[in-house]
Amino acid sequence: MSQEKLAKEIVELVGGEKNVESLVHCATRLRFVLKDDAKADKAKLEKTEGIIAVKENGGQFQVVVGNKVPEVYSAIGQISNILDDSSDKEKPRKAAKGLGGIIDIISSIFAPLLGVMAGAGILKGLLLIASNIGWLETTETTYTILYAAADSLFYFLPLLLAVTTARKFQGNMFVAMTIAGALIYPSIVTLKSEGTPTDFFGIPVILMNYSSTVIPIILAVIVMSKLEKFFNKTLHDSVKNFVTPLFLLVIMVPLTLLVFGPFGVYVGNGIAAGLVAAFGFSPLLAGAVMGASWQLLVIFGIHWGLIPVFINNVAVYGQDGVKPAATASIFAQTGAAFGVMLKTKNKKLKTLAGSSTLTALFGITEPAIYGVTLPLKRPFIAGVIGGAVGGAIIGQAGTLAFASGAPGLLTLPIFYGPGGQGFPGLILGIVVSFVVSAVLTYIMGFKDPVEEETKFESTTSAQQSVRATNASDENVFSPIEGTIVELSEVPDPAFASGAMGKGIAIEPTVGRVVAPFDGTVTVAFKKKHALAVVSDTGAEILVHVGVDTVKLDGQHFVSHIKEGDRVQAGDLLLEFDIAQIKAAGYHTVTPIIVTNSANYEEVIPQATGQVHSQELLLKLSSGNDQEQK
Repeated sequence: MSQEKLAKEIVELVGGEKNVESLVHCATRLRFVLKDDAKADKAKLEKTEGIIAVKENGGQFQVVVGNKVPEVYSAIGQISNILDDSSDKEKPRKAAKGLGGIIDIISSIFAPLLGVMAGAGILKGLLLIASNIGWLETTETTYTILYAAADSLFYFLPLLLAVTTARKFQGNMFVAMTIAGALIYPSIVTLKSEGTPTDFFGIPVILMNYSSTVIPIILAVIVMSKLEKFFNKTLHDSVKNFVTPLFLLVIMVPLTLLVFGPFGVYVGNGIAAGLVAAFGFSPLLAGAVMGASWQLLVIFGIHWGLIPVFINNVAVYGQDGVKPAATASIFAQTGAAFGVMLKTKNKKLKTLAGSSTLTALFGITEPAIYGVTLPLKRPFIAGVIGGAVGGAIIGQAGTLAFASGAPGLLTLPIFYGPGGQGFPGLILGIVVSFVVSAVLTYIMGFKDPVEEETKFESTTSAQQSVRATNASDENVFSPIEGTIVELSEVPDPAFASGAMGKGIAIEPTVGRVVAPFDGTVTVAFKKKHALAVVSDTGAEILVHVGVDTVKLDGQHFVSHIKEGDRVQAGDLLLEFDIAQIKAAGYHTVTPIIVTNSANYEEVIPQATGQVHSQELLLKLSSGNDQEQK
């Protein structure tokens, strides 16, 4: 599916452009804030090709699309006004409160920066390695230029955070950037570096080093956005466009230097010092907890609360001892996905697990978690255990991060410091976490999804080879009561494309499946969602209730047959609860497929609109009946 088509489907299924208050993206997710979550069709989104998972965390409606998220995000901007700050928007819904509201704010502010932050972090790490092993001297101009490219994002971080915070709180981003610029303005920096006593109209100013800081500018822009709305409502239209920015600058720059700046720095340093103390008390235990819990925090979106801490640690101390242990969690889930790939006999799952393993090695774990380990449960638990073991090793080794970046193979250089201290422990920790998780996954096992469609295809292909020469004309009577649907409209490519055979589909109004003719039950799926019957003259019919209903594991289905049973036209074969299946998020449209349709010249639909059970549904014309007689 093209990115533009996927973007259109996503916008439509989240309730349309008018239902979107804001949209940002991180490494793998589109993070929507919707005005009304009830308007979003989560079930359809989860079944849309190209979407890995849909999550609702921290007041955000998150659509996981994997590595292609920047392209999909850009496509949404091209087909809609969602990314246009100047577009007219309806009044947004009430913001989430409590922890959910805090997570929503943090993720919205930091998510747009993660890509460039990872790139800059990798470059910074590579420069650390190059200088430590003597490839580049820090006095060389080449090093100076490359270091400027790597460090500028972190040095001017308040400017970037001013933009994303202003966008989140619908403030003027240019005024916000100007306030941030004042905090790191050369003359202010000089006052701090020279220790010059500073006051503002007699009020003492406690100067701080604001480059690379996080909390002060976020607090300042939040307050600025509130004041901006007040002034815009109060001032006359003829003057507010320039008077409002004037008032904001005059008020907010001194207020930030007097209050928000020192407060933010002290809070950030306090949190950082607390985590450093925890690792100092028991690095093995703290590392184990971080390694075990990081992916759990990611699932619930709570990890966003720690990202500013990581950044603050690097800014204040030049290093961070908390983040390295989280790396073990990444590689642990990678190992669990690898274990699934080795053990499963399901070809589709094996392919998914293999591709997810490769993606997770580079720090993108959502496909592995949501597509493989979490649905299978035991592999995810194995990943948590492996992460704890690897995290304990990394914590005990005293590994440090010297730059920011999402943990993964490419970002390993950010953990290589002077003399490489702690780096061997990191490598050992991630290897152990990977191996332990993979081995535990293989030993503990999991409920391997049976490839029932493959089973059916192999069964019917064998039957076709026997019956291919004796097929004759056949009437197929409707096994279900409901509304006729063209097969091409079934939301499953295997059926809609005709790959499984010709036929028709019915949207059922009554949850009963009866025999379409006299014959024998050849396949009765264990999950009860589908069955196959062959007529006495060789016609083979598959009735598949709903789409992806195999995932219900037999819930809401009652089977009345077993393989080998003789049935008469109209006999009850299967019952199902339409309302419950729909409530679980699945389509109930039911394909009725002639799986050996290649043996017939024509498969001719006989019904349109509403059809009752046992009405003539299909006519199968063999074209060789007379010859056989």
